[in-house]
Amino acid sequence: MMTLQERVHSAPMPSGWKLDKLHQTLKVRRGNKNAGMREDNLLSLSYGRIIRKDIDTDGGLLPESFETYQVVEAGDIIMRLTDLQNDKRSLRQGLAKERGIITSAYDALEVIRDNEPRFWAYALLALDLAKYYYSLGGGVRQSVKFSDFPNEWIYRPDLPTQKQIAAFLDRETARIDELIAKKERLVEVLADARFSAISRAVTVGLDQGRQLVDTNNKYIPQVPEGWTVWRLKHLARAFGGITLGRKLDAAEPTVSTPYLRVANVQAGWLDLSDVAEIEATAKERKRYALKAGDILMNEGGDNDKLGRGAVWNAPFAPCITQNHVFFVRPEDTRFSEWISLATNARYARDFFFLHSNQSTNLASVSKTNLERFPVAIPPFEEMQSTLSDLTARLNLMKQTTKATRTSIDRLREYRAALITAAVTGQIDVDSYGKASATSATLDQIEKEMQ
Repeated sequence: MMTLQERVHSAPMPSGWKLDKLHQTLKVRRGNKNAGMREDNLLSLSYGRIIRKDIDTDGGLLPESFETYQVVEAGDIIMRLTDLQNDKRSLRQGLAKERGIITSAYDALEVIRDNEPRFWAYALLALDLAKYYYSLGGGVRQSVKFSDFPNEWIYRPDLPTQKQIAAFLDRETARIDELIAKKERLVEVLADARFSAISRAVTVGLDQGRQLVDTNNKYIPQVPEGWTVWRLKHLARAFGGITLGRKLDAAEPTVSTPYLRVANVQAGWLDLSDVAEIEATAKERKRYALKAGDILMNEGGDNDKLGRGAVWNAPFAPCITQNHVFFVRPEDTRFSEWISLATNARYARDFFFLHSNQSTNLASVSKTNLERFPVAIPPFEEMQSTLSDLTARLNLMKQTTKATRTSIDRLREYRAALITAAVTGQIDVDSYGKASATSATLDQIEKEMQ
């Protein structure tokens, strides 16, 4: 017979571990409804952790009564086995560390016999990281229950070994998580530094000693002497893209044509990893075809993405945009990069927010308001030198960000591999810890980043 660990992880049973059935180790807690509101400590599953939530909050999706929720105990493993095909990124379990209530849509598992909850929380996490649960949902089946696979054979160590492995993973994963958190903070700092560098360069320049003059523009109140503030409509023309669902003349031939959607236009860059195609006529292709130097800007989105521009450098042609993506065509394409950077400045976020139509989740800006966007233009030679300086700074930030994100990915991969190896008995955690193997691996990842 093949155990679950052997099938999913290709990990043979270690010597001294015993065969068992999954339902003889973990079982779903039953009949523990919160009738009469006997418990009001609201818990939630978030990024693989069980956290407290304010039961009186106005935000989020909450039930009319928490009496439908289930009461869970410290040591229960909470599993969310819903929406399997639509959500393939979330971590689907967490260990409850206190008594509380959580939605009855989740399975609350309690360990039975001589078992350590922390060990089995890690063991189930290893299955999750291997994407095992997604294999259980297929076709139209979006959700399963833990009771759908209770008869799986598993192998398990004795209780002292479970405790030893759990303590080892608590210690080692905490070190890795701390390092990941520091690197994620570095990425945030670099993003803010990029934002500040762009904002300063396109409004007052890079020379901090310049004399500034008033402009009478509330978004760019001062600029260096010799600079001029123009509205976008005096520098470029804005066009809307092709409308989806439009009626086509059956007699007019069409050609499958790449077109860019809102998802392709990010804040300051283009994501061309997934470019869709649309049937377009020859007239449409001529009317909406992008040209090198066009600036692409989203009509709608959240406030950090709304209106942010990115320059189209024509990596392929022809290409058109959908109607929710503006393409802005400068009179002189030598100004394209400068205008695009201006749309990513701090004042641009304020401008587009105040000149947009706000809805519940998103905002949208009209073509008229887009053309009112102010841009500070320096003398041409100064603009070129500023762009050269700024590009060098931004490229360094980009390289550091890329290296940091690669390092984060490596750390997450190592964390997942360490958890899997430990809970399947493929490493001796005692000797592994004494050999400082984790420290050596973390040092190697840091070296690779440098």
